[in-house]
Formats: sequence, structure tokens, C-alpha cells
Amino acid sequence: MKLVNDRLAVKAGLVEPNDSGYLLFAAETGAWRGPFPTAIPPLDELKAIAADLAARPEVEDATVFRGRLRPPGEGEEILAARGLAPARYDVVLLVRTVDVDSALALRDDPLYGKATTLLPARRTHQIVGRNAARLGDVDHGPDHAFLFNYFYADDRERLLKVWEYTAGWFQAKTALPNSTLVQPLEGESADYGIINHASWPNLRTFLPSLIFRPSFRTFVLANFKANDIAAQPIIYRRV
Repeated sequence: MKLVNDRLAVKAGLVEPNDSGYLLFAAETGAWRGPFPTAIPPLDELKAIAADLAARPEVEDATVFRGRLRPPGEGEEILAARGLAPARYDVVLLVRTVDVDSALALRDDPLYGKATTLLPARRTHQIVGRNAARLGDVDHGPDHAFLFNYFYADDRERLLKVWEYTAGWFQAKTALPNSTLVQPLEGESADYGIINHASWPNLRTFLPSLIFRPSFRTFVLANFKANDIAAQPIIYRRV
């Protein structure tokens, strides 16, 4: 791992990973005008399916998210060199189960299958994953600004080490209250080595830091670039 501007480096304050399983379904349904999504289809039926899934005893949470904003990222040239399309998912369904085996079983359930075929999508991404690291679990109750950051790197172990320092920057500079890394299980799609899910109370909590703090580019984005990491963040609201 290369650490650029290491005087700014502070490791994130982590807690033990949880034992949950995760089903993540992401869809690119509309277009993007700069950093803003357009023409997302109605999501009422998908939300109703999520509510039915959440009623299952093995499901701890099932939430639908609608894209709002793409903040600055890094690494599109890395994706292009690997033949991978950039993440432009404007709809996400995230299901958290009591354990990984429950998530694997739920993927074959007809109700979940209906959720993944419901929307007119140009491209979709589906994985079953586990928690690789966390600052804390994300509470989907409040109507916060929710992050999904789709990370790609050739070396997943290096990616996790770099994330620990960049997450430390977000804790220090934006008061990041939580973050849960979803790592695909062996045999799942490897387009993204980890997907970071987090939240802030509102955009004002973190967005000015991404625009006006020079260290966001000189430390966070610079370390992604130095370690050949593609970071593709998208901010969502709960549907």
C-alpha cells in the first residue's frame, strides 16, 4: 500500500464486523445529467416488495434507495482498462439478513427474483455479500443522505487497507457516523471488490468538505489513485 500525504493519515475507528448477510441489487434505469439522475421510473411496487421481504423472520431490513447525486470520484481510466463500465446505478435495493446462509437462500426466493426483474434497466448489478469491516451499522430509519461507494481494485487487501485510512479522513472531517463494507462472497461478481454503505444526516454534513477541503483531493482521491483504486460514490435517498 502506498500512502500519499501520510501526515494526514488517521485510521478509522472500527468495530467488529457483524454476522449479517447482504443482498444488493442495483439498477441503472434512467440517465444522468452531470452529477444528477433523471427519469427514474416509479418505485412504489419495488418498495412494496421490500416491505414484504422485511416481514420475513430471516430479514433484518429491506430498503429501496433512489439516486440523488454523484460526488467526485476516482479511477474511470482504471475501469476502462479493465473493460468495466462505471457505476451509474440510480436505484438500489439492499436486504440485510440474519446471516450469510439466509441471504444465499433468499436470492432464490421468487419474491426477491421479482424485485430484480421489475424495473426497465439498462444495466444491473447483483451480489450476495458479508460485512468486511464497519464503523457501525447504517440506520435506515431516518431520511438521511445514504452513500453507496462502488470500489474496484485489482488487489482487494490493498483496497481494504486504503479504505481504512480514507474512512478515517471522513470520520475526522465530516463526522461520518457509520459505515458498513459489503464484500461479495467468493464466486459473486468481482466488478466491485467492496461496496461501502454509509449515511450522514444531510448533504450539508459532508458535501462542502468534498468541494472546499483541499485534503479531500490531496489525500482521499490521491490515495485512491496511487493505489489503482476506482472509487465511484453515489448519494441516495430512501424511497
